[in-house]
Amino acid sequence: MKQLADAPIPTLPINARISRWFGRNLIRIYAVFGFTYLFIPVLYTFIFSFNDGGKSNLVWKGFTTANWQNPCGAPEVCTALGNSIKIGLLATTFSTILGTGIAFAIGRYNFKGRSSTNLLIFLPMATPEIVLGASLLSLFLVFQINPGFWPTVIAHVMFCISFVVVTVKARIASLDPRLEQAAMDLYANEFETFRRVTLPLVAPGIAGAALLAFSLSFDDFIITNFNSGTLSTFPKFVYVSATRGIPPQANVIGSSMFFLALIIVVVGQFVGNKRKPH
Repeated sequence: MKQLADAPIPTLPINARISRWFGRNLIRIYAVFGFTYLFIPVLYTFIFSFNDGGKSNLVWKGFTTANWQNPCGAPEVCTALGNSIKIGLLATTFSTILGTGIAFAIGRYNFKGRSSTNLLIFLPMATPEIVLGASLLSLFLVFQINPGFWPTVIAHVMFCISFVVVTVKARIASLDPRLEQAAMDLYANEFETFRRVTLPLVAPGIAGAALLAFSLSFDDFIITNFNSGTLSTFPKFVYVSATRGIPPQANVIGSSMFFLALIIVVVGQFVGNKRKPH
């Protein structure tokens, strides 16, 4: 027994230990590389928002906070930002209202043409944006509507509706119908049941769909470029400025939008976790 206790513990070869370590940490390695790949452009944008580059922002010339103190210092940057926000808010409002109604219709009711409607909803998501943009421009020109602000809003509503419908419909499909039945058993009519039970349960999905619609509208370039005419939006401003270096003020706005979106996501997660039963 003493000889067995004193026997040395066999060690694995170095190759086996390395393979075992990679097997245990492969997911973490993928996660590190994935997040690094995603956040390098964000980090570059944030760092160059402090660049004292003047009109050209291609080369680092020195650190300054003046860009954050005056984000509208570059010509037309805040005008373009304002146009993008207006278009995004209008497109989000219309697409959320229409998309939520369509999602309830498809998710709750059987009607003639339901399958066809469900298929048509997915077409804008599957169609390349350049095809959608060119088709919408042709349609506007046929009706003698010049490209501009409202054609851009209409175009954004068209492709945002699909994402709203898909998001809200998924939330509706997860609802427990027994909750609504219980409300009706307690003498609530259909309107009260919808207002007090269904709508609060679907509200997180509607809010998520609205945020998604706004981000898609604010970020869109291809469809906007076809239908906006001479109207400048923030993505168009960045595209035009890219040849000489995006102004540091545009990097300030881009960084601010990223951190704002991050704060909204974190707050949403925090509120959602607080509401979960322990």
